[in-house]
Amino acid sequence: MRARALAVATAVTLLATGTPAPAAAAPATTPAAPVAAPGVAPVPCPRLPAPKVSRPPRPAPPATTPEQAAVGGEALAGAGLVVPPGSPAPPAVTATTWLVADLDTGEVLGACGAHVPGTPASTQKLLLAATMLSRLDPKHVAVATRADLDIEPGSSAVGLLVGGRYSVETLWLGLLLQSGNDAANMLARLGAGSAQAGVAEMNEQARRLGAGQTHAVTPSGLDGPGQFTSAYDLALIARACFADAAFRRYALTERTQIPAQPALKKGGFQIQNENQLIYRYPGALGGKTGFTELARHSYVGAAQRDGRRLVVTLLGAEARPVRGWQQGAQLLDWAFRLPRDASVGRLVEPGERDAEAAEPRQAAAAEPRRTASPPWRGPAGTALHRIGDGDWRVIVPVAGLLAFTVGGLAAVLAARRGRSRRRGRRRA
Repeated sequence: MRARALAVATAVTLLATGTPAPAAAAPATTPAAPVAAPGVAPVPCPRLPAPKVSRPPRPAPPATTPEQAAVGGEALAGAGLVVPPGSPAPPAVTATTWLVADLDTGEVLGACGAHVPGTPASTQKLLLAATMLSRLDPKHVAVATRADLDIEPGSSAVGLLVGGRYSVETLWLGLLLQSGNDAANMLARLGAGSAQAGVAEMNEQARRLGAGQTHAVTPSGLDGPGQFTSAYDLALIARACFADAAFRRYALTERTQIPAQPALKKGGFQIQNENQLIYRYPGALGGKTGFTELARHSYVGAAQRDGRRLVVTLLGAEARPVRGWQQGAQLLDWAFRLPRDASVGRLVEPGERDAEAAEPRQAAAAEPRRTASPPWRGPAGTALHRIGDGDWRVIVPVAGLLAFTVGGLAAVLAARRGRSRRRGRRRA
C-alpha cells in the first residue's frame, strides 16, 4: 500500500509540474471619446430683403450627419458663408442656400449653406436627366398614357395627349424647355417601366453621384413628403448632366415644335426655353428653373468664360427684387472674377463615396484572423490538458510511462523491504 501511494503521488507530481496558475486578464482599454471642436459662429450670408409670402408649412428635413455635412471638405460643413480667403464679398441674394463650382475641375469656389437641406422643385428634373439620358434612344417613339398625364392641376406641362406619339428627344426638350411634368412621368416610365420605378432609379443614381442628401419622391420635382436636396447635391447632379453632349444641346435649345397628332386630330405647337440665362448671359450653357409654393424658386445655371465652365445652384429664393436666374448670373459673375486656383472645397467624383465606404469592409475582409494563443501550461500541463480532451496519442504513452514508473518504484520498494527483512533475521 505504501509503495502504491508513493507511485500515485509521484505521477501526480510529474503531471502537475510546470502548470502555472492562469494569469489575470489585462483590463480592456476604452479609447477616449473625441472632443468636439469649439463651435464657431457661421458667417452670415449676404441677404437681399425679400417680400413676405404665404407658403405651406415646411416639413422637417432629415438630420444631416457630420459625415454628410463634410462631404467635399470641412469648410462646407457650416450653415453660413464660405468663400476663399481674401476674395470680395459675394452679391446679396434672396436664396437661402447656394453654391458655385467649376464644372471641369470640381473645385467649389464659394457657398452658403452648401449642405443645408432644401426642396428642389423642378431642378429635380436634372436628376431624372442624369439617370435616364444614357438609357433611352432619342429617336424612339412612344405613346403617352393616362398615367403619364397624372400631374398636379395647374402645374407646368408640355401638353402631351393620351395616345399621342412622341419621340424621346421631343420629351427631353419638353422637360428641359417647358419643365413639363407630364414629360417627366413619361420619361421615368420609359426608362424604368413605371414612374415610381424611375424614382427609385433616380435615388440610386443620386447615391452613386455622392448626393447623399438628395431623396426624390416624384420624377418631376412636384412636392412630396420627404423630398429634399441641397445646393451641393444639385451641383453634383448638374455636373453629371453637363458632361453629356445631348443634355448640353437640349439645355441650349431656345425653342422647338411639339408635333401634331393627326390620329387625335390635334395640331402641333411651339414651346420656348424658360431659362432666361441662355438669352441674356454671354457664354451661357443652360440649366434649369424650378418653383413650387413650398420650395419657392430654385435654379441651376452654367456658363463659360475665358476657358472656364462654372455652375451655380440655389434654393429657396424669391423672385423679387431679383429673379432666380438673375441671382444665379450675379453669383457667376462674382465667381468668374476669382483666381483660377481659388477653392473652398470640391465636388466628389461619381462612385467616390461608394469606394470610400467599401474600403473599411475590404480591409476587414483582407486582414487575416488572429487566434488567441493558448495559455502556457508547461509540457506536463499540456499533456494533462490533452488527456482531458481524450487525445489517445498522449494517453497511451503517458499511461505506459506511468506504468513503468509505478512498476519501477514498486520494485525498488519491494527490494528494500526484502533486504530489511533479511537483515532483521540475521540480527535475531
